[in-house]
Amino acid sequence: QVQLVESGGGLVQAGGSLILSCAASGNFLGASINLMGWFRQAPGKQRELVASITIRGITDYADSAKGRFAISRDVTKSTIYLRMNSLEPVDTAVYYCQATRLGVNYWGKGTRVTVSS
Repeated sequence: QVQLVESGGGLVQAGGSLILSCAASGNFLGASINLMGWFRQAPGKQRELVASITIRGITDYADSAKGRFAISRDVTKSTIYLRMNSLEPVDTAVYYCQATRLGVNYWGKGTRVTVSS
């Protein structure tokens, strides 16, 4: 089992920045989590991928995140981060952390990000 705890959400003005963190815990080796990522779900919309990073550091971003967001990973701490710059009201959502280990997906409970105009 993998437990994921997100932090760093909050209220920010448009154009501002936030850094989200997601720490994974459980009885496993950090290197066994081969993929971690951030998803978000805005009110009335489906959950969507924001960014992901593999154990080898290969990243992938949604088009809406490219150039503004940066995902990083500390394998030794089983933690990922999402640096979000130039935030816009459309970025308002609950952001969820996901981890994939041995073919099983795990989810955190989410952290809310609200961007005011």
